[in-house]
Formats: sequence, C-alpha cells, structure tokens
Amino acid sequence: MPNAQDIKTSLQNRLNTKFVGRQLYYYPRLATTMETARELVKRGTDEGTVVIAGTQTAGRGRIGRTWLSPEGSLAMSVILKPSLDKLSQLVMLASLAVVRAVKNVAGLETQIKWPNDVLIKGKKVCGILIENEVKGGKVNFAIIGIGININFDPLAFPEIAEIATSLSHEIGTELSTIELTSVLLSELEQLYLKAQAGAPIYREWQKNMETLGRWIQVKSGKTVEQGKAEAVTESGNLILRRADSSIVEIAVGDVTVIKE
Repeated sequence: MPNAQDIKTSLQNRLNTKFVGRQLYYYPRLATTMETARELVKRGTDEGTVVIAGTQTAGRGRIGRTWLSPEGSLAMSVILKPSLDKLSQLVMLASLAVVRAVKNVAGLETQIKWPNDVLIKGKKVCGILIENEVKGGKVNFAIIGIGININFDPLAFPEIAEIATSLSHEIGTELSTIELTSVLLSELEQLYLKAQAGAPIYREWQKNMETLGRWIQVKSGKTVEQGKAEAVTESGNLILRRADSSIVEIAVGDVTVIKE
C-alpha cells in the first residue's frame, strides 16, 4: 500500500491547476479535514491549499450531521478566498465540479439535490459543506468540504445502505482515487475562476438539479415550507411555488420529496 508521501506526490504530478492543490496536505487518517484546513488558515496558508484524508474519524455534514468517511472514500477540504458577492456560488461550483469529474472518470450521470448533495439514481454519492468567515464586508476565508463515496460497498454500512451509494458499487469495479481527485480539483479551479470573473454558473447548476419540478418540503430551523420547486436564483436560492400559487425564495434548508 503506498505511503502518504507517495500518494501526495502522485496526485500533485497529475494536477494541471494553477493554484488549487499546489499546496497539498495528505493524511492517511484524520479527525476532519475541515478543522485541519481551519488551522492552516490561521497560519496564513495560500488560497488553493487542499487537505485530504484517507479516512476521517469525525467527519461532519450539514446541520450538525455525521459524515461517514471509511477507507475507500475521498474526504477533502479546499481553502479559497472569493469576493463577497461570489461567496454564495461556492456550493454551486463544488457540486458541478463533482458532477463533471464523476462523468469524466467513471462515466456516470449524477444529479444535484438542492442545495449540496450529489446523487446517483436517487442515492447520495457526495456531500458538500461550506464554512466561511466574513468580517468588515470581506471574506477572510472559505473552506469547501467535499466527501465522495468512491471505492467501498455501501451495503456493508447499515446506517447508510438505504440512502447512499458509491462509484465502485455503481460501475462494478474500483476507480483510481488519484485520477478522480486530480480531475475534480481541475474542474473546481476552472469553475471558481469563471465564477469570480462573473460567469453565470448557476445555469449549468440548475440544468443538473433533480429537485426542480418536484413537490417538496423544505425545513429551515423551525420553518417548514411545502410546494413545487421551480427554479434557482443566481445566488443559489430555491424558488418554491406553494399550493396557493404564492412564491417563496429559500436560502437554506433540508429538502424532502413529498410527491413526484
């Protein structure tokens, strides 16, 4: 089994990015890449720094949930410093980068569940978590956390077997984690630079979204909305049409499909 330095070297040798991943930290085992990335931010690390773990012991998802990261998964955090007006687009470009990379490397079609999950045939294959710090109207840092189920059998983990899948489970063979990671980082950088330059990446994001056109329930704290998901805005908010035909725009929430 290759050691940490060999994996890091192999990955960096494959990268064709300008700055994303040029500073790269790889750990065979880590509590959470997000916390390690935060520590690196405090030390003044460069934009584009990437932290990767072979396995995570305390991975986190949205809304305080646990994210399972067994051996064979990818757990990664990327440090960026976007302009404040582009901060909301990070979840879009991260999920789009995953969609593109999975298509390129595994040949699989995926769909995005608003706001931040990537699915295959309705089962989760990737989760995305964004953390940031904004002070005085400026983004001090933003960290994109990406967890992808690559090479493990989800059926071996009863807690996720009903709701999750993996790339190897879908195609029947293992994939090169290094290849997928290098393609993902390349796609992420391209989309990030386009977004920073003002490109409307929300259109491609919307085209890949499975949530639209469905009757859903959205929970955000104690607030619950129901209706038909109609569109997303340029900032990533969801446009929901209630049963009485009134419209509500939702910035964050947890989606459950009520009916097709």
